[in-house]
Amino acid sequence: MSGLAGLLAHHVEPGIYRWHGHFPASDVRHTVEHAGWKFAEVDGWHHTTKAEFLEAIGRSLHFPDYYGQNFDALADCLGDVTAGDSEGWVLLWDGWGPLAREDQRAFSVALSVLGGRVNADKGGRFAVLLRGDGPDVPGVPSLD
Repeated sequence: MSGLAGLLAHHVEPGIYRWHGHFPASDVRHTVEHAGWKFAEVDGWHHTTKAEFLEAIGRSLHFPDYYGQNFDALADCLGDVTAGDSEGWVLLWDGWGPLAREDQRAFSVALSVLGGRVNADKGGRFAVLLRGDGPDVPGVPSLD
């Protein structure tokens, strides 16, 4: 988990990264939480549409019942996702490729909204790991 280890140890700045670690999500969760970070996962292999992604991320990050499952609501609720007494958040988007290929606009907006939270001045650190195969995403470096 070398790239992930660097992120968790604050040697790599939080951001949106492509990551090819082939570890079970439960192992990634354990590693992240053991390092004092909070963990959330979106299973993009089973949530391949915009609506399914929005529902899955809301459930994963424990959004309130009033979450409207649209990108404006996602941006609003992400603003309330705080690190608290943890080191920050790691969101593993496992299988992001299907949405990126099938609905490029929705994927682009999702990355933009997530990037807004990554770059927010409040709420603590927030990192997004795009795991799995997918199209080239300009400006998204590899964590490997």
